[in-house]
Amino acid sequence: MPEIQHPLHAAFLAVYLFALVAVGAMKAGKIKTQEDFSLAGRGLPGYVLVGTLLATWIGTGSIFGNAEKGYGLGAPALLIPLGSIVGMLLIIAIAGRIRRFGQFTIQDILEARFGPAARVLATVALVGAYLVIVSYQYRAGASALTSIFGMEPVLATSLIAAFVIAYTALAGMFSVAYTDVANGVMMIIGIFFAIALLWGNVGGYEGAVAALPEGSREIGDHWTWPVLLGATLPAFLLIVGDANVYQRFFSAKDIGSAKRAALGMLVGVVVLETAIILLAILATGMVAQGGMSAPENPGYIVIHAAFEGLPEVAGTLGTIVGAMLVATVMAVVVSTADSFLLAPSTSLVRDVYQRFINPDVSGAAVVRLGRILVVVTGLVALALAFSSDEFFSVAIFAYTIYGCAITPALFAAFFWRRATSQGAVASIVTGVTVAILMKVFGGTESVAGAFGDGALGELWGQIVGEPVLIAFPLSLLALVGVSLATPAPSEEAASVI
Repeated sequence: MPEIQHPLHAAFLAVYLFALVAVGAMKAGKIKTQEDFSLAGRGLPGYVLVGTLLATWIGTGSIFGNAEKGYGLGAPALLIPLGSIVGMLLIIAIAGRIRRFGQFTIQDILEARFGPAARVLATVALVGAYLVIVSYQYRAGASALTSIFGMEPVLATSLIAAFVIAYTALAGMFSVAYTDVANGVMMIIGIFFAIALLWGNVGGYEGAVAALPEGSREIGDHWTWPVLLGATLPAFLLIVGDANVYQRFFSAKDIGSAKRAALGMLVGVVVLETAIILLAILATGMVAQGGMSAPENPGYIVIHAAFEGLPEVAGTLGTIVGAMLVATVMAVVVSTADSFLLAPSTSLVRDVYQRFINPDVSGAAVVRLGRILVVVTGLVALALAFSSDEFFSVAIFAYTIYGCAITPALFAAFFWRRATSQGAVASIVTGVTVAILMKVFGGTESVAGAFGDGALGELWGQIVGEPVLIAFPLSLLALVGVSLATPAPSEEAASVI
């Protein structure tokens, strides 16, 4: 039996996880139909939508991936949230239209506009990308268990996976959405209390960055435009086409709630994304000043501060805030993992089984199948969790596959009536294929060095090192080129969204 190394942290975590299970159990009895399981009965009010949208987006990619960049880059990491912020501005413009369409998944939108082939291909891209995202949520949660209990990473990862799978299968969107409100509050309290304690210890932002190496003190350091685009464009592409975001707008009780929630999410993303990176920079400054040891994994800088830095700074108060921060990290992990696990299972039920295999399936059978698929896809994600120990690069690659495959066609469905079914299919296939090929071959010497060692060669090397900078333009080119080369859709088909 592993020994509890941090009893207070363990107590906070146990109370939080017990509360989640209690809420899920209470909501489970309300699940009667697919609409209940996948969309909370389409009755979510604005404040719940804001909480669940924010808790879904502020995930491991933020608390571990962006924090990893905050530790590695310092001040330049503050530009990373730009992609998601710009993406949210576009989401605000279409939130009402999404709710008005009133379906279940983004594949419903794609098929209505571009036909069944677009639905199937988008489902493949979504399931693949989202299970990768779920996989590193498991690893992130395991880092907390490993630190608290000293257990082996494989066991810790498996336990987190078991909890997330069981919790998501219990009550679907009902349990996810309402506990996400509490998760959002937990994030705000934990992160901002931690910032307040570290701020005075390291001399504020200026003191923290002054202790960092040259090239990490100014926001504009490090970035060339290909590298900056490579770090921000994938998040932009994901958020404007994220199935979780659309699923929550479909869950809104009315169009007004969807629009207000989109605006609230924008404010929350700006505040929390920036705060997480700031917290990582302050913790990095503390490491540089000798007040705390360096984490074994750069992505663990925030949770490392919770266990070591905060108690060092403020004694018992720091330990309490650290325990709150650990619960915050778990809130981030669970809220993101359950959302990204619910979306593929919903998609497989709605976009494959119901659409092509058994259109007349009953509501109870749909709910039962949805729960089974949560378990199956959750176990697949667990297998993927052991394939890498990185956060930022894995997150960016998953975002790239999804964003380059689905987002161009999805936005064409809303904004470009000349887009055709053939163009959308070509875009999806091109986005997935090129993203994978660039990830595999982009860093090889023959590709990266194709233009020699001069300025052009250096620029090309930076571009091909970021798969999104090749995959996204080619996906757009396929969409536009094939659409213009094929007959225009009918007025009825072009205006269905």
